[in-house]
Amino acid sequence: MANDSKTWRCGKYELSFDRPRIMGVLNVTPDSFSDGGEHFDPDAAIEYGLAMLDAGADIIDVGGESTRPGFTPVNPDEEARRVLPVVRALAKEGAIVSIDTRHVAVAKAAVRCGASIVNDVTGFTDPKMVEFVKTSTCGVIVMHAGEVAAPARTHATVQLDTSAAAFVAEKAREAAAEKAREAEKPARRRRGKLLGEPKPEAKLPGGVVQPSLPFGEPEPATEPASEQETPAAEQAAAAETVAPAPEATEAASEPNDRLAAMMRRSARREEAYVPTSQLRRFTLPDSAPIMRRVMGFLSDQARALIHAGVSRDRICIDPGPGFGKTANEDIVIQRETAKMASLGYPLMCAVSRKRFVGAVSGVTEAAERDAATFGVCLGAIQAGANIVRVHDAAGFAQFLNGYWAVAKPQPRRAFVAVGSNLGHRCDNIRAARDMIAEIPLTCVSNSSKIYESEPAYETRQDAFANAVIEIKTELAPLVLLDELMKIEAELGRDRSKKAKANGPRTIDLDLLWMDGETHGGKKLRLPHPLIGERDFVLVPLEDLMHDPARFFRYNGVEVKEPEDRVGHIVGELGRM
Repeated sequence: MANDSKTWRCGKYELSFDRPRIMGVLNVTPDSFSDGGEHFDPDAAIEYGLAMLDAGADIIDVGGESTRPGFTPVNPDEEARRVLPVVRALAKEGAIVSIDTRHVAVAKAAVRCGASIVNDVTGFTDPKMVEFVKTSTCGVIVMHAGEVAAPARTHATVQLDTSAAAFVAEKAREAAAEKAREAEKPARRRRGKLLGEPKPEAKLPGGVVQPSLPFGEPEPATEPASEQETPAAEQAAAAETVAPAPEATEAASEPNDRLAAMMRRSARREEAYVPTSQLRRFTLPDSAPIMRRVMGFLSDQARALIHAGVSRDRICIDPGPGFGKTANEDIVIQRETAKMASLGYPLMCAVSRKRFVGAVSGVTEAAERDAATFGVCLGAIQAGANIVRVHDAAGFAQFLNGYWAVAKPQPRRAFVAVGSNLGHRCDNIRAARDMIAEIPLTCVSNSSKIYESEPAYETRQDAFANAVIEIKTELAPLVLLDELMKIEAELGRDRSKKAKANGPRTIDLDLLWMDGETHGGKKLRLPHPLIGERDFVLVPLEDLMHDPARFFRYNGVEVKEPEDRVGHIVGELGRM
């Protein structure tokens, strides 16, 4: 299940999987299959990314190149121009940002701008990409993109004849054919090797072999007849009447883009009707050969990354639904989620709005497939998927919170800072504590003493009363924060624009930290970004834990020395 012991290290962040994590899709492209380029403008993309964080997304996956079937490859410079402002702005707000790219130059630039994850749709089959990620600390997503169907076999018609003469004649024909094939071999060499020989594999440092791309063989090019063989009149007529096919034009402009070629083949294979004289006996193809190819590639690539120097706890795997796979094959792969989870790496479910989701739900328009997407994701979570990559992050967060609350009892520890400098300060703090205890799925487990402190930031105001409350809760962080804001409003806190941000207030509730949670955005940052400089928080925390400064430093928070902090404690006001 998703609440397992796996962790995923992504730069300065560490994601635990005591609950599934939500990756919001942010396409900064004009031709995305699902959102039609709604977020192509950088400002619109940044605003939408922050909205997804505030709605419950844990990670934002930023991509500047659409890889839908029939996509047009994007120059790395253009891709970088699209994504880097977005990556930089989201990372500045504390977001865990993933860069969805197959170009090493774009990955390098994005990581320098603050991205914590490299999501490579080609599965790190480029040695240059491997060389880069081994020198960084970012998380990596290994995705399988390629056809999983075995090549079709052609069977010759067999004529049975039991006569001895027929048997001898057949043997003679086989021997002659074999001799002809042997004589033909030297003539079949091209560029120094036999046709059909395996392509040389790139080697990584340390002698590790890097497999070739899993995209199958590129489409064979048709060699035109020479001008000497074609009458001039026929050539002229052909030039006037025959226009080049769009595919041929694409292939000519992108001769080496094997991913684009594979996705074009995938689209045709999905849409084409192939008549057959023998009906299938089963609703789905055999899972064994499909999973051997998918799991074999994912495990091989993960091991290659480890041997190259990438720590195992930085690796996540993704079977790549929709990339070179038919609807039937995608369903087979999703049903085998538990097997993929057993490989031991964090597992991603990236099925959002894909063609096979439309096929099983009967929904034609990609943007209308969110409800069906949630159903497929729930099945994957139950089978062991740890991360879900979705377009509708807000809707899925609601869906997941509802499911998780009743299906997975999971109390987690959190700390809430409480302060007041208007009215009866200590009574306000005690009232807030009692109201926190009434929040659904939440209880107060401990409280610090109430301390008096100097005002921080806005110094020309009365001294504050401060405390920290330790709670246990089963709510998601953003849901808990909404409940705390309701308590502030009920106790008279003014959060309107006319009120000073750090001015006098009847009550102030800050969610400081929650077990296993890291979050960024405008609405909530976890751990609280100012916790390490606030004496009026760190001193009350000493009543609840041993050496809070050491605790938070271990969790990646910069904690200042007492003399460098703000809001120094000046006395005690009593017990809670």
